Amino acid sequence: IIGWIFYQQIFDFLAKPINDVVEEARAQGREVTLTITDVAGAFTLQIKVALVAGVILASPVWIYQLWIFVTRGLHRHERRWALLFVGIATPLFLAGVAMAYYVLPGALGILFDFTPESVANFLPVDAYFAFFTRLVLVFGVGFLTPLLIVALNLFGVLTGKTLLGWWRGIIFGVFVFAAIATPTADPVNLMMLAAPVLILVGAALIFCFINDKRRARKGASEEFAQWGDDETSPL
Repeated sequence: IIGWIFYQQIFDFLAKPINDVVEEARAQGREVTLTITDVAGAFTLQIKVALVAGVILASPVWIYQLWIFVTRGLHRHERRWALLFVGIATPLFLAGVAMAYYVLPGALGILFDFTPESVANFLPVDAYFAFFTRLVLVFGVGFLTPLLIVALNLFGVLTGKTLLGWWRGIIFGVFVFAAIATPTADPVNLMMLAAPVLILVGAALIFCFINDKRRARKGASEEFAQWGDDETSPL
């Protein structure tokens, strides 16, 4: 509903990257124009914009719902991380959205540079919007990947030592994901997605090592707590 009411302001915000590219292209003597080719295209576009705005605005709610769905199978002491994960996941997702918005004009400029001089670009608005949505979701999900690593470590599924042994595969996987996810084939936009994700994965790996040491100390103290001061443990 909010997306529907503030449709024009939201659309102006979403169209700003393409408008910047349009102005630059026209300054170079090339024609780039957003078009609506369907009779009901304008109405459909407003529905899509309102839906995507709703998904982004409601991200704290649906991220929390996904998390509590998973926590049904966890122990009571593991469920206390729910609010913390939602509090971290929401800013990470929004940071990915912001990064995608920053990268978008450069990606569009590179793609339009392939247009021959005698050809004009008449870009359907729904095609641009689909392109924008894909980029935003990919960056948002990519920024959530380190949080998944931390969650698996907290639940005892993965250790920092295991993750460190997979460092080659992790780096390769991040670059493959970035290459598939980014809409252009140039290394600049690929690095703009891969570099932040790798930094976040590195931070998650450091957290895993710290948590593993804390868990080892706690396990050792609990093991020896069952013996009295005047008793000798089996160890």
